Amino acid sequence: MSKYTKQEIMNMLKENDVRFIRLQFTDIQGVMKNLAVPMSQAEKVLDGDIMFDGSSINGFARIEESDMYLVPDLDTFNLFPWRSSNGKVARLICDIYNPDGTPFAGCPRNNLKRVLKEAQSLGYTMNVGPEAEFFLFLADEKGQATTQVHDDASYFDLGPLDLGENVRRDIDNTLEEMGFEVEASHHEVAPGQHEVDFKYGDALHIADAIMTFKLVVRTIAMRHGLYASFMPKPVFGINGSGMHTHQSLFKDGENCFYDANGQDQLSDEARSYMAGIIKHARSFSAVTNPTVNSYKRLVPGYEAPVNIAWSTANRSCLVRIPAKRGISTRIEVRNPDPTCNPYLALSVMLAAGLDGMAKKMVAPPAVDRNIYHMDDAERHDLAIESMPGSLIEAIYELDKNELIKGALGKHIYEKFRENKMKEWQDYNIQVSPWEVAQYLTKF
Repeated sequence: MSKYTKQEIMNMLKENDVRFIRLQFTDIQGVMKNLAVPMSQAEKVLDGDIMFDGSSINGFARIEESDMYLVPDLDTFNLFPWRSSNGKVARLICDIYNPDGTPFAGCPRNNLKRVLKEAQSLGYTMNVGPEAEFFLFLADEKGQATTQVHDDASYFDLGPLDLGENVRRDIDNTLEEMGFEVEASHHEVAPGQHEVDFKYGDALHIADAIMTFKLVVRTIAMRHGLYASFMPKPVFGINGSGMHTHQSLFKDGENCFYDANGQDQLSDEARSYMAGIIKHARSFSAVTNPTVNSYKRLVPGYEAPVNIAWSTANRSCLVRIPAKRGISTRIEVRNPDPTCNPYLALSVMLAAGLDGMAKKMVAPPAVDRNIYHMDDAERHDLAIESMPGSLIEAIYELDKNELIKGALGKHIYEKFRENKMKEWQDYNIQVSPWEVAQYLTKF
């Protein structure tokens, strides 16, 4: 049942003196896009009658088939708590439709809906809880972003060491005004690094929430004269930013991952789902870790989940099972980072888990030792594989996996791969400062 009707939204627009409506959508690369429409067009907006040029969006459509429709999800209606000089601004998150009224296959949100319907056909709904980390950086004298961190604090520090308290407080308040249930916020391990956790929810709602969260964080940081970045590894020598993704499946209102009588109180479904995640992790990493920089985070020595294994407590594994049981039973997949497109990342992880369940895959034994302290021989003896070491390696793994490609759909897979290959090629021809320092005077 929908949260809002068209008439209720019209009433709220008028009651709140809204002047502009932002129609938001996300492109294949995970970048939020926006079309601002004046209040005079509200009826057309709510009827899904606003068109835009899809050929202008990377990976969407060719110029000869560029007309597309923005169809808003009325349940995503929200008012931005900050007021512009021209009155209040509302937003609606949209799905992309073709002129013939069919969902556009290149729309990431449509794609997640498609994969969720496959799960629903089996009786399952997916719940997700993300932990997106970010850095706060100072600006230079021209107001441009630097990589100079905002403070020198560390995990759970507080003021005066933690200089980000006021920023996080404003972020928390803004999110709560927009309907988020913020559970916790704190300083992270690295200097200038922060985390805000909000309550888990159904996968589509949470994918929307991740995109909104990133917009709010950047907006509030800028109002404090700072720059917020979700780049996975912006500073050499300190921990990078991840987006650990907690996930569980529910059926008839019950958590399918919980079994009071099972080993570790985990159900067979939970173990098979986890086995599917482990089997397909190298292939879906191109989607969950989609940038060249992602693989600067996925290296040993910085608490990064490079080891494809699982444990009920060990944070050196790719998959961890948090201690809570009952309705809170879940698995935590630790490799995603916040540059991922959340609609696509959830699509591929769900598909991997469902494949494990469909084939009744058996997860390997848990690894409860610190894998970071093992040598190559020990990891080999325990059959612990590593995540890809570069974007190109991840792309090649994706190319070999028909299940994960199917979870993206033909259009998204081809456009995503095309863009990522270009990104890799552009990166590969750069000459870095490290290379100059290493080779210029030596040879």
